[in-house]
Amino acid sequence: MDEDFEFPVDTNNVAAEEEMGMHMDDLPEPDPIMKVDEEKEIGKNGIKKKLLKEGEGWEKPNKGDEVEVHYVGTLLDGTQFDSSRDRGTPFKFKLGEGQVITGWDEGIKTMKKGEKSLFTIPPEMAYGESGSPPTIPLNATLQFEVELLSWNSVKDICKDGGICKKILVEGEGWQNPKHLDEVFVKYEARLEDGTLVSKSDGVEFPVKDGYFCPALAKAVKTMKKGEKVLLTVKPQYAFGDTGKAASGDEGGIPPNATFQINLELISWKIVSEVTNDKKVLKTILKEGEGYDRPNDGALVKVKLMGKLQDGTVFVKKGHDEEEPFEFKIDEEQVIDGLDRAVKKMKKGEVALITIQPEYAFGSSDAPQELAVVPGNSTVYYEVELVSFEKEKESWDVNTQEKIEAAGKKKEQGNVLFKAGKYVRASKRYEKAVGFIEYDSSFSDDEKQQAKLLKVNCNLNNAACKLKLKEYQEAAKLCTKVLEIDSKNVKALYRRAQAYIQLVDLELAEFDIKKALEIDPDNRDVKLEYKVLKEKIREYNKKDAQFYGSIFAKMSKLEQSGGPKNMATPMAIDMCADLTFNLSLSPKIPF
Repeated sequence: MDEDFEFPVDTNNVAAEEEMGMHMDDLPEPDPIMKVDEEKEIGKNGIKKKLLKEGEGWEKPNKGDEVEVHYVGTLLDGTQFDSSRDRGTPFKFKLGEGQVITGWDEGIKTMKKGEKSLFTIPPEMAYGESGSPPTIPLNATLQFEVELLSWNSVKDICKDGGICKKILVEGEGWQNPKHLDEVFVKYEARLEDGTLVSKSDGVEFPVKDGYFCPALAKAVKTMKKGEKVLLTVKPQYAFGDTGKAASGDEGGIPPNATFQINLELISWKIVSEVTNDKKVLKTILKEGEGYDRPNDGALVKVKLMGKLQDGTVFVKKGHDEEEPFEFKIDEEQVIDGLDRAVKKMKKGEVALITIQPEYAFGSSDAPQELAVVPGNSTVYYEVELVSFEKEKESWDVNTQEKIEAAGKKKEQGNVLFKAGKYVRASKRYEKAVGFIEYDSSFSDDEKQQAKLLKVNCNLNNAACKLKLKEYQEAAKLCTKVLEIDSKNVKALYRRAQAYIQLVDLELAEFDIKKALEIDPDNRDVKLEYKVLKEKIREYNKKDAQFYGSIFAKMSKLEQSGGPKNMATPMAIDMCADLTFNLSLSPKIPF
């Protein structure tokens, strides 16, 4: 037996594969379901696998992973030609990269950790016609008893070979840091010759900002908590063709240097966008309980401390044995950004909330409990949500309570509308309708009350949507009213306004005419109709000028010897009875 036996690439076999246009990656993934002592063929190249011992879990190694195995190789007559067990040292190689015979690459990728199997490999998947003298004859079918001890996954993070990640210690769970999150890591970076160029026993940074070199930020987004990896980083994800001069404790990095980084992801803080414009951010310092969160109208109890960027504390509530601070969500009892952020917290959660001026105190100085917040200040609140009591939803109350709740929400909406707070007013009207949307369990009298509330709330909400320039939504709300009351003049009137803004002028004219049929003396509608007619004449005049210019150019073209068979110009209707108005605002709701 040859003590130094290795697994050379069979060049004859490679040539045969190239001639046939065959490649390992082109083969289907074999995944036979097997019982111990059962033998099955895997793939389509005659390799047989007999399961001797079940493995653990469900994961299997992938191409590029560094696998560690024990094996015993024999001929079909039982003659042993090699054994890692006899040497007392497991054999390591990279799977699928031609470092061993093709039969091994094909077989071992079907194994689980701890599994032991017997592979029977035909000559074309082993050493082919030439064999490997003196131990392996020509055209020999071989058998290998293989135990898969472990493997280290190697992943090409950017799919261009620029950052290769080898997992040294698996992490916990399944989550990975996201772009906005703040990670806490340990790392050590060395050049290929082993020279240490940078090291930290613990550093925190936002993923989006990165640290040391671009590779760190890209790598941590693929890692789990507690995971340790070895990164091989090419220049394009390091310091490129300029390198980096030595600075402080960090060594210099030559141009076009490849280096390795040992990286451990210790922990991270989840940072989420409270508002779509990213002007209110919430960083979780301590996870809360369960899944429930406050709703609009919920009574919350919090401990909070508000600071300026320089650390000045301007408000502090619920600390030093003081009772927690109470407020209601969406009642304007605190600044908008704080209100929105607390709504996204869980009981017991502690978070740092970063709020830009638009959602804080605006452009003017704002005196607070302990200090003045200067205009245009970004503020920072550390908040603990001690407890909350949610406002009752429609399914929590009986039918009469639903009607009463809807009436209260409508009145709140009216107050907000008159104050010009159309977004919040709209939410109140929507909440009101939510209480009475489904009335199958209502009595006849309750159904009548609910019907009137639905009409009023949807009409008022349509007025909000017109103010907010959400014209499609305004039209939909008016249509809902007309499904209940087809002769509702206000619904026709406001839907016409929405259609005008959507440039659906025929539908706008239809609604205004119908409104005048129902209420011929309605002064607002009549005035609106006159304005709309004037507007449409202006539009027709512009159209006539536009098309007139085109036709003049076409006439000149004909006179200069252009195409003879020109189409007859389309007639322009200068008397279209359509309406248009940009000026009339919705009335205050009733």
